[in-house]
Amino acid sequence: MTAAEAERVIIDPADPLGTISAVADRHNNWGRWGQDDALGTLNFIDESKRVEAAALVRNGRTFSLSQPFNTDGPQKGWRRRTNPVHTMTDTGMEAQHGNQGFPHGFGGADDIIAMPLQCSTQWDGLGHIFDRGVAWNGRAAGEVVTSEGDQVTGIETAADRVVTRGVLLDVGRALGPSLGREDGELPDGFAITPEHLTRVIELQGPSSQVRRGDIVLVRTGQYARTRREGWGEYAGGPAPGLSFTTAPWLHHSEIAGIATDTWGFEVRPNEFEDAFQPLHQIAIPNLGLFLGEMWDPEALAEDCAEDGRYDFMLVAAPLAITGAVGSPVNPIAIK
Repeated sequence: MTAAEAERVIIDPADPLGTISAVADRHNNWGRWGQDDALGTLNFIDESKRVEAAALVRNGRTFSLSQPFNTDGPQKGWRRRTNPVHTMTDTGMEAQHGNQGFPHGFGGADDIIAMPLQCSTQWDGLGHIFDRGVAWNGRAAGEVVTSEGDQVTGIETAADRVVTRGVLLDVGRALGPSLGREDGELPDGFAITPEHLTRVIELQGPSSQVRRGDIVLVRTGQYARTRREGWGEYAGGPAPGLSFTTAPWLHHSEIAGIATDTWGFEVRPNEFEDAFQPLHQIAIPNLGLFLGEMWDPEALAEDCAEDGRYDFMLVAAPLAITGAVGSPVNPIAIK
């Protein structure tokens, strides 16, 4: 971590592409786990890491970190991202009237759901974002993701991997007072720097030390604000989030993944003009880092603040959807 903290990323507003290119060149994991790798930073999670995570379970309290999946979700249709549509195909009414065709009074209910895979709490897979036409591990984007899906790093490759130590960095609670906010929420547009992350770890204590193979959950407080005030511009609008300058921290910390309570993980508006989600452009195709978005840390954060323990066992498996570049998830924190 010392190297990451010592390295400073200088954002040149006049040269966004040059800034992105320079950071990508310095922070790149291509070939680290071999030419055929499809897991990226999930390689940092091994059997001993899962044993470490299991040892954190002391009282068995569980917390779902998922937002609801329903038609009242945050999406507004951008790039065909809509909220889930849930439809019943069989109901208790048909069973009550005995017209389902089953014998001896048997009845049942069935339903279907139609939704984009990244409409609510989700993982970004390694085929989700490219950097100048190149996917994770230096592969040509068009050879990885075709009309038939992700042929190399489909989200199904991660289906049994995401069980590890989780660490909550409650940036909203820790830094809010210094920003004149007592509600535990960062203002929209607040860029979380490596120095902020280090300060939060210091304030929260030893249980929030970040180690190799961890998944870090960053709470900004924006989701809490939307629950109180409504969705507003949550999907794609201004938001607190990770600064582009955290790229060295993300690299040198050797975390397996990072998730936030915001729509897009990084600060919005982005920190220089003529760029769209530039930290994604470093994290996914260059670091091979799994990103979680739209997670709900509220109940967990309350518990962590009460008992002073900010680490926990985290089970956050994506659905094994063959060839998908992302997946809904119901992450479970176990304390």
